[in-house]
Amino acid sequence: MEVDKRKWFRIFLVFVAAAILEATSILQFRELYNTSKQAARKTAEHILTTSRFAILDVVDKAEQAVRDNMWIARWCLEYPDSLGSVSARIVENNKAISGSTIALVPGHSKKFPLWAPYAHRNGDKVEITSLATPQYDYPAHPWFTQALENENGYWSEPYLDEGGGNIMMTTYSMPVKDEDGVNAAVITADISLDWLSEHVGKIDSYDDSFSILVSRDGLLMVAPSDSISMKKHLDDLESLIQDRKHYLELEDGLMANKTGEVAIKGRRDTYHVYYSPIERTGWSMAVVFPEKEIYWDVRQLGFMGALLQILGLLMLFFILRAMAKSWIDYQKAKDIEEHMESELQIGRDIQMSMIPKNFSFPERTDLDISATIVPARQVGGDLYDFYMRDGKLFFCIGDVSGKGVPASLVMAVTRSLFRNISALEDSPKVIVEGINRGMFDMTENEMFVTFFCGVLDMENGVLRYCNAGHNPPLVFTNQVEMLPVVPNIPLGVELGMVFEEQQLRLHYDDALYLYTDGVSEAENLEHEQFGMARMQTVLHERRRAQEHLDAMLAAVRSFVGEAPQSDDITMLFIHYLNEKQASDVMEKHLILHNEIQQIPQLASFLETIAEEKNISQALTMSLNLALEEAVTNVILYAYPEGTDGLVDIEAVLRDDSLEFILSDSGKPFDPTAAPEADITLGVEERQIGGLGIYLVKQIMDSVTYKRENGRNILHMTKKI
Repeated sequence: MEVDKRKWFRIFLVFVAAAILEATSILQFRELYNTSKQAARKTAEHILTTSRFAILDVVDKAEQAVRDNMWIARWCLEYPDSLGSVSARIVENNKAISGSTIALVPGHSKKFPLWAPYAHRNGDKVEITSLATPQYDYPAHPWFTQALENENGYWSEPYLDEGGGNIMMTTYSMPVKDEDGVNAAVITADISLDWLSEHVGKIDSYDDSFSILVSRDGLLMVAPSDSISMKKHLDDLESLIQDRKHYLELEDGLMANKTGEVAIKGRRDTYHVYYSPIERTGWSMAVVFPEKEIYWDVRQLGFMGALLQILGLLMLFFILRAMAKSWIDYQKAKDIEEHMESELQIGRDIQMSMIPKNFSFPERTDLDISATIVPARQVGGDLYDFYMRDGKLFFCIGDVSGKGVPASLVMAVTRSLFRNISALEDSPKVIVEGINRGMFDMTENEMFVTFFCGVLDMENGVLRYCNAGHNPPLVFTNQVEMLPVVPNIPLGVELGMVFEEQQLRLHYDDALYLYTDGVSEAENLEHEQFGMARMQTVLHERRRAQEHLDAMLAAVRSFVGEAPQSDDITMLFIHYLNEKQASDVMEKHLILHNEIQQIPQLASFLETIAEEKNISQALTMSLNLALEEAVTNVILYAYPEGTDGLVDIEAVLRDDSLEFILSDSGKPFDPTAAPEADITLGVEERQIGGLGIYLVKQIMDSVTYKRENGRNILHMTKKI
């Protein structure tokens, strides 16, 4: 009897387990259904956001190109035959722009009543034609008339530019005013729409998904069928849609530049449509996902789930039998774990032996430095390093993604690369880019490293630094504040990434505090983070370097309390104590690759110099034009096509002058040897070339060239 009771009790347990499994399956199915719906929405939002950014990137480049050349267009109003060169410059310097014109207002120039030189691409060349023809009649085009009425610029509706670029395009135009503030011309930038279909129309999230792009007037700029793309409006499709109510809701949302989603029932399936506007253009984009494909995986999983339930019931039969064996396996696993912990401790000892622990430089009285690492597990992924070479302090701090032995191996590789590359290079930018390349050559995992590298000249206090996705250090001057950094991306994410170098001058008693997120993101039992404000409070007092680190570690441990340490804690403190600091001049550096896409970095480089020297905006723009011309010459003529090279730009800031020294290791090329351009001649009469170096010489007070040690060196000076 007792045996039967046990038997029925076991059967009862099986039925209870089966009921629980079924209920769990239903709940999981509903959760998966909602998750798939949310995933489709997130995917659509990602596609819309990515496409919007891609379109706005082209839009921004076109608008910026027009604004950057507005001043020279205004300057050339007195020389209308030079306007074509300005348009050609806009097209040559901006790959996203297919054409440009500076069209005079009819009658503004007595010599040229109608004048509109049009520069456009023809293969790899830029050609100049004229829009001032009776057939084209440019004063009647919306890009001309609307620009005169919109001082902030106007984006035209897509159109086929017959007689101009002869392609489907949209045009951004702005009015050019003369010295009296009167509209004298219109400057434009044309964007070809051929790339829209390939970029916006291609969606592979689901097999039958597609996207559409609609203009402000409802024109279907991109559609899944060539028969309606750039030919039909939203209104033309209304009669073809069965679910007119929801289609009209979609149409209203697109035309009103709203963001939303709507489900439209079709003959075979329901289609989920997600839409949002493209700012400033008046366009709207929508992505369409068939419902059956959104929930295809869920339905397949439902079928598989039923099979798994059956297998689960069978497995219950073996669970009790396996429990006895599990205790034996547990004991074996515990022995293995103890052995692994022993190996991890050995790995930690090896790792800690690689980082410097001697913080004294007996021969120096101008530096107080200290550092520490407190790993969260036996082997951590944080690192720091520093050493002195040629009167400069080379230092770094980093945080490897992940923990354990793999993270420690990546840490060791990163530290070795830092030592090897910095032994030969003084530029933090070059050091960081070299480490990034080396990580791809020496590691095969998908780990990345946030990294900060600095080089401090102990004689004059000039700190050159480069950040790679790491926390901004804190700098001690008259107050404690974050060091201005360009975030960049971590090491090991993108091969060939071009990082940006920055510069700051430290004075006597200034200091740097570098740390990893194990400090700022340390959590207590309430999951509250230590935070930047508490860090600044602890660092407010002046102490020795080691005392600062001891105080910070004590504050973190007090805040965390009984909560386990969630991440490695690494800190590096550098106190600059040179009382005889050299301070006659200030230098800034910028290193570019020989690519036209690098040119925009010159603007931010000059803005930093302008802030240091309080230079006017007009002079800054002129200096930017001169530097652009000089660097463009190096990129185009010093290096053979397809060759990777560097352009080193050094700026020396004195009280009464600015010096710019451009050097490269390309083939010998003297831009000053070009024949001087005669600007009194017309466009057709003037010899090609020479205009760029002519502008440089007009802007700068001195321009000289020399070839030295296998390098081209162009020296430009501007008195201020």
